[in-house]
Amino acid sequence: MLGRNAISGEGHVQILKVAIVSSLLAMNGAVADDMDKAVAADYPYLDALYKHLHSNPEISFQEEKTAARMAVELRKIGFYVTEKVGGHGIVAVLKNGSGPTVMVRTDLDGLPVKEQTGLEFASTATTMDDKDTLVPVMHACGHDVHMTSLVGAARRLVAMRDKWQGTLVMIGQPAEEKVGGAKAMLEDGLFERFPRPDYNIALHVSASMAAGEVGMASGYALANVDSVDIAVKGIGGHGAYPHTTKDPVVLASQIVVALQTLVSRETSPLEPAVVTVGSFHAGTKHNIISDGAHLQLTVRSYSDEVRKNLLTGIKRVARAQAASYGLPEDKWPEVTYSEGTPATFNNPALTARVKGVLAGKFGAEHVHTLSPVMGAEDFAYYGLVEPKIPSLMFWLGAAKPEDVAAASRGEKKLPSLHSPFFAPDRQTALRTGVAAMTTTVIDLMNKPAE
Repeated sequence: MLGRNAISGEGHVQILKVAIVSSLLAMNGAVADDMDKAVAADYPYLDALYKHLHSNPEISFQEEKTAARMAVELRKIGFYVTEKVGGHGIVAVLKNGSGPTVMVRTDLDGLPVKEQTGLEFASTATTMDDKDTLVPVMHACGHDVHMTSLVGAARRLVAMRDKWQGTLVMIGQPAEEKVGGAKAMLEDGLFERFPRPDYNIALHVSASMAAGEVGMASGYALANVDSVDIAVKGIGGHGAYPHTTKDPVVLASQIVVALQTLVSRETSPLEPAVVTVGSFHAGTKHNIISDGAHLQLTVRSYSDEVRKNLLTGIKRVARAQAASYGLPEDKWPEVTYSEGTPATFNNPALTARVKGVLAGKFGAEHVHTLSPVMGAEDFAYYGLVEPKIPSLMFWLGAAKPEDVAAASRGEKKLPSLHSPFFAPDRQTALRTGVAAMTTTVIDLMNKPAE
């Protein structure tokens, strides 16, 4: 019979479990501290890389020098790098024993935007676009942050190879802004020529969230986005005699208004949907009724059902309006679709796991559950290849905390992504991005928690 101060066998097991957990927490804390110190020590190198990438942007499908620099960075720390995958894409592979395969993606391209940040390393680059027009180039969407964070995480993961096992695949994807790079890399055998991932991970800067913060949406995170052109036909003539014409401006205006019923009257109020007419062109002179008009639309949704109804509805509405206007069928509008991008879906289980890991790293108050947005990202394609691969894109705060606070008080307006004034709080954003990606990969390279 045990004395009153003795501990049962079950109690011994429980104390042992507590001791083990405490020991693991201490070890994890030590690893986290070591990582933070290493990231801080590596920052001057990463800052120089960031400034180089920021000052030398290249637009979609022209990322030759950017890709070459990324290949050099990854090759010199031990990755096996293949270039020119799907155009200027790069694939870097590092095998470190048996375990999961994790793909980390960055995008490479800049935008045809003239930088107005006033930074000493601001881009002055120009290039000829696909219409042979000279355009300025800027990393106005934060892809320079993405690339530098990926390189920083790669450097940490190589240095911490004793903390994980598996295969790390890091890719530099071209033409994200033209939503063509992901498909091009997949069509060039990304998941056949190279190890097929168990998880796909990416980060994207947020222009409205403070640097040092991260956030993610579970489930749909970004939208289906389709571009639609409507060529409206009419019968032209003199502006003084409208009764002898079929005015395409009036018809196109009726189409613009009628299209809104696809959202307000044909889509459930609980389902997100957007039909925006971003461009309306017609005519040449005050007193001439033209014989045509041209509408350009962006159409956004999450579910496949809503997407299908919007796209088929646009053609139906446009033709029905033409018929009601008395135009013969051979003059009904021509509707064409292009640049479709599927919705980005964050796997809920993967999202919950990474959110928990990053909350442990940064503190729960710095890791946010976010709502989905109606923007688009071709990162979505990597998660749609059958059998589907669990994927996650999380947001990395990039704005100065004091600016975010001022904006919340209505005292300041934050530049958005794609703005010529967008300039991230690079030191905090980069250090957070490197730590977040490194921590995520190490966790995914180990067994899930029971």
